[in-house]
Amino acid sequence: MKLVTYEEGTDQKLGAVVGDEVIDLAAASGGTLPATMLGLITEGEEALQRAREVVAAAPRGVSLGAVRLLAPIPQPPRNVMCVGWNYLEHFEEGQGRRGQVDEMPEYPTFFTKLPTTVIGPQEGVRLDARISTKLDYEVELAMIIGRSGHDIPQGQAMEHVFGYTIANDVSVRDVQRRHGQQWFRGKSMDTHCPMGPWIVTADEAPDPHALRLSCTVNGEMKQDSSTRYMVFQIPRLIQELSLGTTLVPGDVVLTGTPPGVGFARTPPEYLQAGDVMELSVEHIGTLTNPVIAYTA
Repeated sequence: MKLVTYEEGTDQKLGAVVGDEVIDLAAASGGTLPATMLGLITEGEEALQRAREVVAAAPRGVSLGAVRLLAPIPQPPRNVMCVGWNYLEHFEEGQGRRGQVDEMPEYPTFFTKLPTTVIGPQEGVRLDARISTKLDYEVELAMIIGRSGHDIPQGQAMEHVFGYTIANDVSVRDVQRRHGQQWFRGKSMDTHCPMGPWIVTADEAPDPHALRLSCTVNGEMKQDSSTRYMVFQIPRLIQELSLGTTLVPGDVVLTGTPPGVGFARTPPEYLQAGDVMELSVEHIGTLTNPVIAYTA
């Protein structure tokens, strides 16, 4: 299924997308299904199966064009977890810019983004020129954890995946570099993690390691690659993240970005107010966000 969080009027709802319509799952189930994405994820496979049955029996829904899509999980329960340097060419394109010659790490490189970074489709990504004008894009496949667990072996890791969505790891490059390898500050400014437009559940998603992903800015292709080039695939990421640490339903994990980012171009290309980013992942959809000038 394609699951969305959306606003209809002043009400926030949980829905399933069928064609160009969205079905209100709580209403269609007579209140037996949760009204939020986190609620549905937390209730597990039984609730998801009930949602499938409700969708199959439901009458026509509301046109997608008549509602406002939000981030699938508007307020993640914890920081968004991210993987750096998970595509070899992206690692290599940044070597000269980092001013040092590195070897590809033996273990995944993790960092996090605050929950306040998360916004939905069509929402504006803030460019605050008082802080920096070195704003950059990064298309990523994001996975959503569906089952709690710790010390999860790779052979069982995919059992813990609820589904997938698209994310944009927007980065403020000079702030990111200012703090050495502690990227948290340059990755965690408000609005700097667009996500959506929906979650495709794992049972209906194709192989997550064979998906084309791309990013255009104002219609010009900037990134165009495939998840098959991930250095550390999803089972390894889950194993490493869960080592001594409990993953919980609704945790969001960004799996890394391919080459083509702005800071590594010659000359560097940074986002400007008025730019429009369109991020696509095969079999999932397209996430569109404009860049907006912002002052407090």
